[in-house]
Amino acid sequence: MPIFAKIEKGIVDKKTFDQFVPDHKLYVRELNNQGHNARTGYWAEYGGGMLLFEAKSLEEAQQIIENDPLIKNNCVEYDLHEWVIVEG
Repeated sequence: MPIFAKIEKGIVDKKTFDQFVPDHKLYVRELNNQGHNARTGYWAEYGGGMLLFEAKSLEEAQQIIENDPLIKNNCVEYDLHEWVIVEG
C-alpha cells in the first residue's frame, strides 16, 4: 500500500491542543487495527508534527485525515503527501 504523510502545524494554544491528543492517539491505534501501519509524533521544537500511514489511495488517505480528531477540532493545519520510497 502507498505511504502517506500528514505534515502538520499547530494553530491553537498547547492547552487546547492537549485536550485532543488522547483522542488522536486512540484514532491512530484504530488505524493500526485496520492495517494502516500508522505512526504519529511531534517535532522536538514546539508547533507541529507528522502522521505517517498506509492507504490504498489518495482519496482514502484524505478520508483518514478528515476523521483525525486534531483536524476535526481545528487544532492543526496540514499538508498531505504520498511518500514514494526509492530505496530502503
